[in-house]
Amino acid sequence: MYADGGKFDPDEKKFLDKLAVKLDISDEEYKEILANPLKYPLNPPYLYVERLENLYNISRVVHHDHHLGDKQETLLRKFAVALGFTIGNVNYIVNKALALIDKKVDLDTFIYEMQNMNR
Repeated sequence: MYADGGKFDPDEKKFLDKLAVKLDISDEEYKEILANPLKYPLNPPYLYVERLENLYNISRVVHHDHHLGDKQETLLRKFAVALGFTIGNVNYIVNKALALIDKKVDLDTFIYEMQNMNR
């Protein structure tokens, strides 16, 4: 999540602040995570459907937070890679996810469409 130079991009920082509140992370724990993010590795879900569920939830939060503007795709790509999606197809996955979120699809439709996007 670091921008160039090892510092948080201000827009990403605002987003992370809001995400911490939504995830009910205490101020103390949040400060600790920001101070040493490598101490808290993300273990991507093993099951593909769980990855899609997480992608759905994160996509909704990223999309809802309109102050990110063009950066929403960049930030979502970072999350998608952290969830275990491959770098080779992450752009395609993120574009499809955001298109589905734009249409305000529910979780079941999102999962179905993502699983069948190559057909």
